[in-house]
Amino acid sequence: MKNTALTATHEALGAKMVPFAGYNMPVQYDGINVEHEAVRTGVGVFDVSHMGEFLIEGPHALDLIQKVGSNDASKLTIGKAQYSCLPNDDGGIVDDLLIYKIKEESYLLVVNASNIEKDWNWISSKNDVGARMRDLSEDYSLLAIQGPKAVEAMQSLSSHNLAEIKFYNFVVGDFAGIENVIISATGYTGSGGFEIYCKNNEVQQIWDKVTEAGAKPIGLAARDTLRLEMGFCLYGNDINDTTSPIEAGLGWITKFSKKFINSEALEDQKRRGPERKLVAFEIDERGIPRQGYDIVDSSGKTIGNVTSGTMSPSLGKGIGMGYVPAILTAVGTKLHIQIRKNTVPATVIKLPFYKG
Repeated sequence: MKNTALTATHEALGAKMVPFAGYNMPVQYDGINVEHEAVRTGVGVFDVSHMGEFLIEGPHALDLIQKVGSNDASKLTIGKAQYSCLPNDDGGIVDDLLIYKIKEESYLLVVNASNIEKDWNWISSKNDVGARMRDLSEDYSLLAIQGPKAVEAMQSLSSHNLAEIKFYNFVVGDFAGIENVIISATGYTGSGGFEIYCKNNEVQQIWDKVTEAGAKPIGLAARDTLRLEMGFCLYGNDINDTTSPIEAGLGWITKFSKKFINSEALEDQKRRGPERKLVAFEIDERGIPRQGYDIVDSSGKTIGNVTSGTMSPSLGKGIGMGYVPAILTAVGTKLHIQIRKNTVPATVIKLPFYKG
């Protein structure tokens, strides 16, 4: 089990630690609902240093990224980031990721912790253009400072005007007394804030100053409820090697203005319409949908399964996502969730669950 540079700090704070993607990670400190509320109304800080970082450089860096990624990275300018995914050859997704254009011919790819080796091998196997690749995952830490008070609370820690960093933009500069860190606004909670990429030997100083400035430590459990309230996909739950970006509602990051791996088949699927789609639903009565529960029709026939589900701390009701036949995805459609022995009614809604 790997540790992040802050594992001892989390343990000293009394965090409940669990194995996650091969890392020893804090799942909660004071309780999911308390931590969730802190991010929705104030400011919290997550240690997400288990995420992977690849540097792709050289004259053919963009060629490789365009080949393996679904989004159009040619639209990126220095200081901008982009959400994308890596389609596989069979209609599914190798991983979803962020792409940062650091400078000309230099891109940072941020991938999911559980997929670091898989993604590296996949991208390397497609690198027939001579792009230079470096895996920085073991050397870098990542903090996510999230919440509506994040900018106000953290402004004293940087000479940059944090309020001016627009969504999916970033700067490289000073933060908490450390130079040359990436300060990015690509949040996964829907409540604003930013992320800090720094070297492992710098993260303790940054964590200490961020928490001194008022950020509450938040675990991965609240990170999951926060992202689900926004309807953001989680790899391994809502998207995987067998789900296409079209089925998953990720057509907006799937750009057919260029060729990429399996683009012709995906374009054909988009044109014909997928047979199933990822749908969001709210439970109409008492009950909490969980990953793996069956979605059934009014006669009790299984028509899909829940990919993510929880009791929404903000809404006080059960919410979830799952794949169902495309004809059952219109807003207002009635579904049923098999929660143990009970068949509980649910209604398809338009994302996000949490409107802010």
